[in-house]
Order: sequence, then structure tokens, then C-alpha cells
Amino acid sequence: MTIILLDYKSKIITVSQALAKVKPNDVIVSSLASAEPRAFLAALHTIAERVSNVTVTTCLPMIDAEYFLNPQYSESFNMVGWFYTAPMRKAHKNGNISFIPNHLHLASRKRVHHQKPNVFIGNATLPDKHGYISLSLSNVYEKRMLTAADLVILEINPKLPRTFGDLEVHVNDVDYLMEVDYDIPELPDVTPNAKDLQIGQAVADLINDGDCIQLGIGGIPNAVAASLITKKDLGIHTEMFTTGMMKLMRAGVITNKRKTLYPGKAVCCFALGTKELYEFIDDNPAIQVLDGAWVNDPVVIGLNDNQVSINTTLEVDLTGQCCSESLGHVQYSGTGGQSDTAVGAQRAKNGRSVIALYSTAMVTNHRTGQKEEISKIVPTLKAGAAVSLSRNDVDFVVTEYGVASLRGTTIRERVELLIDIAHPKFREELWRQATELGYLPTSS
Repeated sequence: MTIILLDYKSKIITVSQALAKVKPNDVIVSSLASAEPRAFLAALHTIAERVSNVTVTTCLPMIDAEYFLNPQYSESFNMVGWFYTAPMRKAHKNGNISFIPNHLHLASRKRVHHQKPNVFIGNATLPDKHGYISLSLSNVYEKRMLTAADLVILEINPKLPRTFGDLEVHVNDVDYLMEVDYDIPELPDVTPNAKDLQIGQAVADLINDGDCIQLGIGGIPNAVAASLITKKDLGIHTEMFTTGMMKLMRAGVITNKRKTLYPGKAVCCFALGTKELYEFIDDNPAIQVLDGAWVNDPVVIGLNDNQVSINTTLEVDLTGQCCSESLGHVQYSGTGGQSDTAVGAQRAKNGRSVIALYSTAMVTNHRTGQKEEISKIVPTLKAGAAVSLSRNDVDFVVTEYGVASLRGTTIRERVELLIDIAHPKFREELWRQATELGYLPTSS
């Protein structure tokens, strides 16, 4: 115990000392979302005068950090990301931010193949009596990048929950530690609106007692979780562990008893939500935070009988192609694990994949400057749009107007099914456009 304590103390440095380790042309990898090293990133811009071409690789960043938001630092720092958030969208115009196309389960492997990191920076819990710290809220790529990096620096925060899985690291395997005490970023538990609940109930009707589920981010997934309250013995094998899942576990709806893999345990590769969620997963062996390359592997997901994947999208074309990450050519978010989980679920015995979306959206008409309602079920995706989920991999599509089961269908059948769940005001026009495109015969 004394040896461990001395070793821990010998590794402690200040934020300024950590920043002094950064060299020109370094490649830094930062932990994801609530696992971000906020003290380090918030001060990174202060070394701009002595460095150039430093690349920070990140995913789902939540901090509004000067090093990438302020254009005056664009010669000193680049930011590359596996998943955009609002701060990245805002700063993209600065010219030093770029997206890394990826399926999340391969993100770390492919990135290391392309560019080995010099520095890994993340956060972690205080060490236990054996000298082990927990990477706490994310193991999407963190442990793999930590192992690959030349230099490892972690912010030790007593407010982080200690989680279990394969994200434990011994202090001997860390080069430097910074002691910090900031609050952990939260994702508000937004109350679903009436449209969310309508879609949520339609999705819940596709889920049976004993199914193993994956849910994404947003109002619709929250509504799905709320609509599952009457189900029994659900399981969790998911990319992101959410506040909604925590509520279902507390209510006894999720028991994980019938799972094929890790029975009795909820499996995820990161957690993001409310303070209540973080308190729930602290020291909770029923939650396993495992390597994202394994959790999100479609082959692994397919080993879970009755796996159901539930994701959202920005628009769907009449053949079933889903754009879930861009507005035309403009990057908005990322593929994340959508393809991983959708394909994996359909590999499973009795597995299903669900894509849910509003039938319409309000957007600004750039000619008039006025807001107008558009259909999110479209004849063709916008020019430059990323296909996040191919039409070959789309199973069920759900809007507030119903469910379209596309499994095994022809293009003509898909067109008819998707028009049926589009907003009524756009159906006639969609039918006309589908005919012009040759998807439907002119006599229909």
C-alpha cells in the first residue's frame, strides 16, 4: 500500500507542467464526452505561441475550448473528430477541424493504423487500495489509445463514478496524473414531447419481453425508454448507457436475466446522462463498461439473441438510405455506432433494427429567410449527404404516422411503404417524384 501511494504521489503534476509536455506536431488523443480532460483542454490554447500543428483527436466533445473555437489558434492546433457536436460545428469555419469517417467499433484500430498518438489525455477515478484507477465513463477507444500512446496523462477527479469492465488501469502504467475537482458534464434528461411519445410507443410495440436493446441519443430514444415501462426482463447491450436505461433498471423492467452475453449485466462502452445516472453506476457491478471495439462489433452484437437496435436519423430516401450525420455536404454529427448496431442486431436470432424519425422538420429557406416545413422522407438524399446506413441494412422505419417494415422488400414496395408513413401533406408530391425517378410505374 505504501509503495502504491508513493508511486501515485510521484506522478502528480500541475496543468501547466502537463501542457509543457506538448511538442510541435504532436498527435494528442482526448477521451470522449463526459470523460474529457477538461482542465487540460481548457488551458491548451495558452501554449499556442510555442507550438504548431498539434492535432487533437476527439469524439463527442462537450467543452467549449479556446484552442479550437478561437480562429487565432488555428495555426497552432488542429482538431479531428469521430463525432461532431455543436462546438465543432460552430468552429468548423476556422479551417482547422475535420471529420474522420468511421464505424465506431473500428475507430481506434483504423486511426492508430493511420497515425499513432504521441499523447493520450483523459480522466479517471482515484486509485483503489491496489493502485488501480478506473477510466470511469468511457471505454469507446480510450484504453486502446492509452496503450498505443507514447505519453499518458490522466486527470484524477474524485467526482467521477468508479465503473467496472475492462477499463481499469494501474497507476504504474500512467506517466503523469493531475488532481482536479470539476463537476462531470451532464446530458439533461429532456422530457419527450407528444410526437416523441407517439413514435416511442410505436417502437415499443416492436419490442418483446426479454429482448436485449440498444438506444441512441435524443428525445425519441428517451420516449422509447419511457414507453418500455410495461415490459419485463429486458436486457442491455448498447453503445451508450443512458438515464432512461437507468430508470428502467430501477423500475425492474431491465433485469438482464435473459441475455445471451453477460447475463445479469448491462453492457455498454460509455455512459452519458444526469448526475443521478452517474451515482447509479458508481461501484455498480451490474454495469459493465467494455471495450468499444468489442461492444460495437456487429459479430458480437449478433450473438445476443433478440437484440433490438434503435437509432434516429436526419432523413431517409425512398429506397431506404439513411443520412444520420450530415446536412448535405456539411458534417453535423457522425455515423457513430449506427451501422454497427443496426447490422449487428439483424445478425442476431430474432433480432431487429429500428430507425425512428419525425416525418418533417422546420428549416430556414435560404432564399426567403423564412422557416418552412419539409419532409424528412425524401425522393433522394441532399447533394453531398453521407449515407450513414445503407438501404441494404435498413429494417424498420418509424415515424409518428406508423411503421414501415422494409425487410426483404423491393424498391417499389419500399417507396410505397415509406410514403405511407410520410406526413400526409407531402405524400402526393413524393408519389409524383417517385414516378419520375422510375421507382413506380407511370400507371400507378
